[in-house]
Amino acid sequence: MNVLVVNAGSSSLKYQLFDTTSATVYAKGICERIGTEGSLIEHKHLIKGLKVEESHAMPTHAEAMKFVVEKLLDPEYGCISSMDEIEAVGHRVVHGGAFFSESVILTDEVLEKLKLCHDFAPLHTPAHIQGIQGCLAVMPDKPQVLVFDTAFHQSMAPEAYMYALPYELYEKYGVRRYGAHGTSHRFVAAEMQKILGRVEGTKIVTCHIGNGSSISAVKDGKVVDTSMGFTPLAGVEMGTRCGDIDPAIVPFMMEKLNLSTSEVNDLMNKKSGFLGVTSGYSSDSRDLEKAIEEGPSNPNYEKSNLAVNMLKNHIKKFIGAYTAEMNGLDAVVFTAGIGENNPHLRELVCEDMEYFGIKINKELNAKMLRQSNIVKLSTDDSKVAVYLIPTNEELVIARDTEALVKAAGK
Repeated sequence: MNVLVVNAGSSSLKYQLFDTTSATVYAKGICERIGTEGSLIEHKHLIKGLKVEESHAMPTHAEAMKFVVEKLLDPEYGCISSMDEIEAVGHRVVHGGAFFSESVILTDEVLEKLKLCHDFAPLHTPAHIQGIQGCLAVMPDKPQVLVFDTAFHQSMAPEAYMYALPYELYEKYGVRRYGAHGTSHRFVAAEMQKILGRVEGTKIVTCHIGNGSSISAVKDGKVVDTSMGFTPLAGVEMGTRCGDIDPAIVPFMMEKLNLSTSEVNDLMNKKSGFLGVTSGYSSDSRDLEKAIEEGPSNPNYEKSNLAVNMLKNHIKKFIGAYTAEMNGLDAVVFTAGIGENNPHLRELVCEDMEYFGIKINKELNAKMLRQSNIVKLSTDDSKVAVYLIPTNEELVIARDTEALVKAAGK
């Protein structure tokens, strides 16, 4: 089945056209600056190796989708000859609240429930709705499927997802742990289960480490705990997000710095993490690694080293906690931008973990970056398997879309 996978942001729209039978991506691209001046589309035909970039006015996501369809049908850069070749559309949705524990086919009722998730992901939900409406405007007859980042984490027990706050906050406002990156955790956990040769009895910690990072404990194929919480701010240190902190710091900062609620929220989400610890040097892991490699002669060395060591410490804590929670550990998986491409961080996380039975092949690990293949990083005598597994959220979305559309007979 040919499935168009759509990931809509507030001013962007990413897309990939999949053949789910062969897991082939025919084309991919992005529309940027939607709703502002300088809107453009970058389109790649991956089979022909062709790329085109054009500027077009895109007031809304509907206009953006028109240009996406135009490029997919283009005689030179396109990969289909008619819209009939696109059989369904799959949408990545960040937050499904407590409403969605699995992927669903879009209906009016589903769209209304999605609107109720606005407060959980105020930056993402309106963009997703705009992307959905844009697809409906251009392809009204195509079945649309929503795949939620939070769905995989809905298997957590109440003791894992509840906060020790007044219970009415959960009842009235849905205040609880939801997690994020669920589609990625689901994909790499499933790949690890294939390697282990079983689902039942498996105990896996999946580390999705990127500009946004989260760690999950996956037991018997289901999430029992995850590091992100009510919002994607919680958990480990990230590019610009602080991760877990003492909640009392929030009113303290508001009082001392005379900050409003929106300003303190902005500080924790956009000015903290790597960027904050390095005093504004960079939120990019690659810049920090470069400063560390250059050593003390680089003025950003000390704080870059501190930031990376903080993240290492945070990841170790979660691995330890989740090993205790699952009463064992079979495998640790690294994925996403940093997890797949930062050998230094992977080594820092895995060293001094012999008590847990973790031993990493340092020489092999040092060579592993920009990999498209699954790589075993642990030594043969390691009691815990350590793997680098490139994530593929888009493939999960495409396959979920195919399965639901076929089951519905559409």
